[in-house]
Amino acid sequence: MSQKLLRNVLSSFPQIAGFRQRALSSGRFPGDDSKSAPTVGIHVFQCPDVVGIVSKLAACIADRGGNILNIDVFVPENKEVFYSRSEFVFDPIRWPRAEMDEDFLKLTKMFNAIKSVVRVPNVDPKYKIAVLASKQEHCLVDLLHAWQDRRLPVDITRVISNHDRGPNTHVIRFLERHGIPYHYLCMDPTNKRESEILDLVQDTDFLVLARYMQILSANFLQTYGKDIINIHHGLLPSFKGGYPARQAFDAGVKLIGATSHFVTEELDAGPIIEQMVERVSHRDNLRSFVSKSENLEKQCLEKAIKSYCELRVLTYDRNKTVVF
Repeated sequence: MSQKLLRNVLSSFPQIAGFRQRALSSGRFPGDDSKSAPTVGIHVFQCPDVVGIVSKLAACIADRGGNILNIDVFVPENKEVFYSRSEFVFDPIRWPRAEMDEDFLKLTKMFNAIKSVVRVPNVDPKYKIAVLASKQEHCLVDLLHAWQDRRLPVDITRVISNHDRGPNTHVIRFLERHGIPYHYLCMDPTNKRESEILDLVQDTDFLVLARYMQILSANFLQTYGKDIINIHHGLLPSFKGGYPARQAFDAGVKLIGATSHFVTEELDAGPIIEQMVERVSHRDNLRSFVSKSENLEKQCLEKAIKSYCELRVLTYDRNKTVVF
């Protein structure tokens, strides 16, 4: 089904299960005059593209008295694959969480789905993550404060680093104050301490590399088996190696950026989740140049993690992403 055809179908049937966006503040369900607080659910779907997927998704939600707040659909050109992300409001008494899983499982089987995930952010446990960092700590510090300010729907279980931070540093004081363990693992080229890291991250849902300057081996990636999100400056493939910001500054670049992506066996080549750019000029000195670059990295990593937790990121075509 082409995207144009899909848009025509949706516009022709606005009455189906609330395809017109509804105001969440209304908190009202069909046939319900009460003003109970609504609960929001999210569902993402990836399956072979056939006729009728959207109507079945809508009916699944509507049959339980739910209303669709919005739905995003993507069908790649010349690819028979369907992707969607739905946000819906429902009454948890009328549609218990366990029954919701069963209902979406039926759709999974019906359409031979490759991926079908449902999440209720206010009910389901937060994602558990571990953060890996090296000496540079601008991204680490920003993540810690974003977690403290509840800008990120995650629980940070621990911080792991190949850099030894003293007991009186601001990072260590922050972690101690919040009861987050810090693990310093001394590394050398012959021993990256990966088996110990794997032991420490067994209970996590995904990992975040906050300027972690070590390459994770193929064995580590395969053994961990879950997603790993990385951040790096957006100057690659130029200006490789040490001090990339100085290299770029000396080269007189006019545009800098940051890239957040999934980690794969190919270095810095995993599917891209988020990218940000900013202009620089002859008026920037090295200090302002580095400051702008680091700010982009912090913002880009935080946005990527937030999008991932909100089920906005789906991979496709081996090395690409759909980011709804």
